[in-house]
Amino acid sequence: MSARLLKPLALLTLAALAQQAAASGYHFGTQSVTAQGTANAAAAEADDASTLFYNTAGLAKLENHEISVAANMVLPTIKYSDAAAKYYDGSTQVAGSNSGKITDSTVFAPHLYGAYRLNERTTLGLGVYVPFGSSTTYRDDSVLRFHLNKLGLKTIAVEPAVAFKINDKHAVGVGVIAQYAEAKLRKSADWSSSMPAVPPALGGRPAFEAHADVKGKDWAAGFQLSWLYDINERARIGVNYRSHVSHTLRGTAEWTADGTVAKAQRAAFAANGYVASEDAQVKIVTPEMLSVHGMFKANSRLKLFADVSWTRHSRFKTAELKFEHAKATATTPATGRRSDSTTITPNWRNTFKVGVGGAYQLSEPLQLRAGIAFDQSPVRSADSRLNTLPDGNRIWFSAGVKYAFNKNHVLDVAYTHVHINDTEFKGARASGNDVDSKGEARAKFNNYANIFGVQYSYKF
Repeated sequence: MSARLLKPLALLTLAALAQQAAASGYHFGTQSVTAQGTANAAAAEADDASTLFYNTAGLAKLENHEISVAANMVLPTIKYSDAAAKYYDGSTQVAGSNSGKITDSTVFAPHLYGAYRLNERTTLGLGVYVPFGSSTTYRDDSVLRFHLNKLGLKTIAVEPAVAFKINDKHAVGVGVIAQYAEAKLRKSADWSSSMPAVPPALGGRPAFEAHADVKGKDWAAGFQLSWLYDINERARIGVNYRSHVSHTLRGTAEWTADGTVAKAQRAAFAANGYVASEDAQVKIVTPEMLSVHGMFKANSRLKLFADVSWTRHSRFKTAELKFEHAKATATTPATGRRSDSTTITPNWRNTFKVGVGGAYQLSEPLQLRAGIAFDQSPVRSADSRLNTLPDGNRIWFSAGVKYAFNKNHVLDVAYTHVHINDTEFKGARASGNDVDSKGEARAKFNNYANIFGVQYSYKF
């Protein structure tokens, strides 16, 4: 596969996940520790400045100027086993590691929110948060290396917002999102598939191997629209819409020869388009999300929350990845055809997330919080699953504590265990008409994650 494919893949994965709260995939899943304690079901609560992410209109419900600083530590575990793969020719098994852990590092995500009450009706807000960010890395000798053996994703969003209190019952809000995305990935290539004239007898199939390292980044913009309605003193409902964001990720693809033949024939492969360094880019569109949520004050101590979110993941059906240079493909020797692109077809589906939670005021300073959520995976089947995104349906189990030292200083801590269904990966053989040299592959995955969060809010 070409470097081009690598980069877009990272970006597309990124794009498909960037806008969701409690989303499947590599999204952090939470941008507020206050919300995390209820499995992100408390979007209608508007308890502090972090409401900006979940419902911007909630800023108008705040009674003070506020600053909230939060940090999440995500400990993901993704293990694969029983992996097997063939080279493009379909007759030769890829040798190498067939099991292992592909998440080696802890992911740290800081978030910052501020709210300034301009007057009794208008509140200004600013959020700087991490929509998602994670990494998966296979061993260099993994049998799945021709599909993808490394992926790192990072995003950061800056969102100025304004909320307006129409009356005692209704509030609306709008935010403008400036989103930065960065992706790094690595993928191996079987150069013998595009140049079969070079006899495999020169060293065996691994002798033709190479890999591509791809880096890309981009800034893009979107928006958020929100509404909150206080039905009465005890009940509140809200609606939040986060728009899609269109990215054109631009960067470089660097090709490195690994095998003995690949190194010896480096000039020949460069003449066939596999140059040492080239530009690469892909256009992606992150999905929009619509959330409907509610809060009910059961009594003076207990608040109940619910949230239903819909995400348009179907935007990630196909994606075309483009290279600077046209390259020889598996069919080139017979057809003379070259290609400067790769098309991937994950065929993702739209998804729902459903969460419920509660908050109980145990004492004047101490509040206990808990929640549970079901989060549907956008992956339809093993045939459309990416080996660096072995996602499945998940269930969130969350608990948290809020402690108010006084009216100005509030501390939140939360813990979440994310159960993810075991999944399977069945990768198809490349068509041979574009820049891709992978063969059939399969693997089983076991995934889960633990998330720890701490947040400090200063009200003044």
